[in-house]
Amino acid sequence: MMQVSKVKVSVKNNQKEIKVPVGIRLLIRRCCQAVLSMEGFTQDAEVSVSFVSNNEIRSLNKIYRNKDSVTDVLSFPLGADGKYDINKETGCALLGDVVISLETAMRQAEIYGHSLEREIGFLTVHSMLHLLGYDHEISPLEERIMREKEEQVLGELGISRENTYLTEEE
Repeated sequence: MMQVSKVKVSVKNNQKEIKVPVGIRLLIRRCCQAVLSMEGFTQDAEVSVSFVSNNEIRSLNKIYRNKDSVTDVLSFPLGADGKYDINKETGCALLGDVVISLETAMRQAEIYGHSLEREIGFLTVHSMLHLLGYDHEISPLEERIMREKEEQVLGELGISRENTYLTEEE
């Protein structure tokens, strides 16, 4: 049986406008773990996830991607070609940082007619795939591969478009 990696996910709320709903941190951790399991990633890993305002994500998008617009999520991979720096204290592979605009995630959940949990789950899975080297902007084939992996993970977690993992009172 293949060894399953452990993932340490630090989740920070760097915006003050919106309270992060209860259960979201657990959802993010479950999404990160599910992507690593699906990909057969056997090293223990660390990921940082931050919630920011639309103004902050627009600024980061302009600085790092030369796009002066608000976006839903940005991924900052620390590895390349499957090679990652190792945290000397923990022995974990440093995968990178995920930055999510909670404001945009809420708006998109409303537009697409699904829960905020599903939207944040999707954005987390999408970004984790970027941290592992996938890039949907390379070609239509890469985009399709990424979409199929996203749907597979979300389906396994029970947060496909029809379902939500968390109950409304959470």
